[in-house]
Amino acid sequence: MTINRVGPAYAPVLAAIHALAFTRERWDAATFQQQLEMHGVLGLLDSRGGMILLRVAADEAEILTLGTVPAMRRRGVAAGLLADALHRAAALGARSAFLEVETGNTPALRLYAGAGFTEVGRRRAYYANGADALVLRAELPAPPPG
Repeated sequence: MTINRVGPAYAPVLAAIHALAFTRERWDAATFQQQLEMHGVLGLLDSRGGMILLRVAADEAEILTLGTVPAMRRRGVAAGLLADALHRAAALGARSAFLEVETGNTPALRLYAGAGFTEVGRRRAYYANGADALVLRAELPAPPPG
C-alpha cells in the first residue's frame, strides 16, 4: 500500500477519485485545490485509488472527505487512509477527530465504528438529497514523547 501526502497539484486526481466514489455531491478539482491551499488541510492519496482530506485546527481534526474507487472497496484502502490520517492528525496535536456521514451509508458507518468513532450528534436534512448526517467523534491517542 502506498499512501502519500499530496498538495494542490493533485487536485484533479483527488477530484477524479471523488467522482468515481460518490454519485452525488461530487467535489471538482477547484474545490480540492481550494481546500488543499488552506492552512491545516492535509490530502492523502493511496495509489490504488483512494483519497482522504482532513483539516487539523488546534487539538481537533475533521475528516472532510474520504473515498475509494468502486473496484477497490472492501480491500482495506479506506481503512488504511483513515488510520494514516488519524495518526498524522495526532502527530500534529489533534486529540479528537470529527466527521459527518450520511445515516444510510452502512459501509462507512462500519468503517468509522471500527476506527473508534461514536455518534455525538445529528444534522437533519444535511445532504442535498434530504438525508440526515450523523456527527461522529473519536479520541486520538497522544503521540509518544519524543
